[in-house]
Amino acid sequence: MAHATAWLSALGIAGLGLAVAGATVWGALALYYSDLPGEPVRIAFATAFALGTLLAFVLLRNRRRTLIGFGVAFGVVLLWWTSIEPSNERDWQTDVAALPYATQDGDLVTLHNIRNFDYRTEQDFLPRYDERTFDLRQLDAVDLIAVYWMGDAIAHIMVSFGFAGDHVAISIETRKEKGEAYSSIAGFFKQYELIYVVGDERDLIRVRTNYRRPEELAYVYRTRATPANARGLFLEYVEKINQLRERPEFYNTLTTNCTTDVWWLVRTLSNQVPLDWRVLLSGYFPEYAYDLGNLDTGLPFPELKARSLINDKAHAADQDPKFSERVREGLPRPPVRFDR
Repeated sequence: MAHATAWLSALGIAGLGLAVAGATVWGALALYYSDLPGEPVRIAFATAFALGTLLAFVLLRNRRRTLIGFGVAFGVVLLWWTSIEPSNERDWQTDVAALPYATQDGDLVTLHNIRNFDYRTEQDFLPRYDERTFDLRQLDAVDLIAVYWMGDAIAHIMVSFGFAGDHVAISIETRKEKGEAYSSIAGFFKQYELIYVVGDERDLIRVRTNYRRPEELAYVYRTRATPANARGLFLEYVEKINQLRERPEFYNTLTTNCTTDVWWLVRTLSNQVPLDWRVLLSGYFPEYAYDLGNLDTGLPFPELKARSLINDKAHAADQDPKFSERVREGLPRPPVRFDR
């Protein structure tokens, strides 16, 4: 009995130690990736928190008081961190400077600030925004776009809606300020706001396939969305786009990103969308959609993926106004599932 009690006590101490270590790392990173003015100040606060915690547990003998002191210090950091609010009023990079929004009159939805840049290189472009009106009665296609740049596990996921051949794509991204670069670690700590970029496919796809160096691999998968689900999903996007214009949100690398937000939006339409590890490893999200029966299951997934790669078509289409039509030539299109 005494042996079992000692074992449980040791496990409890080890668990508490891991919790303190994890909270210390989180607190130091939260202080470093914060809105405190200047990197030297952020480094100083992060170092003081981490080093102070280490020295306290090494030098102080009263562990109970040390734990209480650490809890107070961590609570102060946590309270301060939760007070950091997102904003739409910053000095934004040009590609995310204009927030899209939508207005609706019955079945007619007008999307404002549709990005349609004309690129010479990825960094050299002519900013251009359009305003287009779409008739929900003509919504006849929902396509899943997956773009890869660092192996099979990670992809950027976009959704494109087709209205009788006229396509508009939506890309969930970080809204970076001028001078900011993306960091997946920083993305955990309120470093970037969230933006739903609404764009012409000649912008959102072509910049990734034709102008980024190295170029990214883009796959377009035709889905089996029913007309009702396509309409519902599009309107969910419209609502979210307008919400972000009124109430900005932070991007989060794990919980609020290009894949998890798509999953949540689809889930609003049906409870038959179980959570799966492939939602977090976004490169496998198309395979997840395939296993749910939302893509063309008449082909083995490896063959479907191979036939859905559009880079060569995007290179050939480039400046063609019929870019969306040309990159879809020969793509497998499954029959609509009316059983859902």
